[in-house]
Amino acid sequence: MPQPPNLDLLLERAGSGDRQALADLLAAIGPQVRARLVGRIAPGYRSVLEEDDVMQVTYLEAVLDIEKFVGGGVAGFVAWLTRMAEHNLLDATRALSSAKRPDPRRKVGPPPSYQDSVIGLMDMLGATSQTPSRDAARLEAGAWLERALKQLPPDYERVIRLYDLAGKDPAIVAAEMGRSQGAVFMLRARAHDRLKQILGSASKFFSTPE
Repeated sequence: MPQPPNLDLLLERAGSGDRQALADLLAAIGPQVRARLVGRIAPGYRSVLEEDDVMQVTYLEAVLDIEKFVGGGVAGFVAWLTRMAEHNLLDATRALSSAKRPDPRRKVGPPPSYQDSVIGLMDMLGATSQTPSRDAARLEAGAWLERALKQLPPDYERVIRLYDLAGKDPAIVAAEMGRSQGAVFMLRARAHDRLKQILGSASKFFSTPE
């Protein structure tokens, strides 16, 4: 019979940058974390969100953030992964609830221009400037955003381009990405978090007045 994986060894190797060890660790521990999500998705969202959706985004975050795991052994890693999964589920639930309400930014009519979408996204991320050069600086926002987007994981970049910049309906974004709507909202929340980190403070991407 196959021997169970040595989780302590896998965790040690994963922490040293061994991606295969991390993949094996997630495969071994993932079902335990997934089980903790069962029954926590409201019936009204079951058609657009499943536990596996939450875990897929959680695994991606674990791969991206493994260097942030600070210790506690295997039990600590399970707790860390569980917190990430619960955070993703909460983001998905909140976004799905908000999606039921009319969004004034998505009124029926001509789609916003790319520049308008960029400005809207920058404002949403808190990337604004109160300096006299605000208007001129905003003209640069598109170039800064493009550079930042290219630093994101592919799914993060794509969800921002489709949802935030192209202004597509969540159902259409989900279909184009081959994901559930719940997964789209989770990916978007994580993408926004990473975009904020890349962009940094407003002074990094808005012109400094002379």
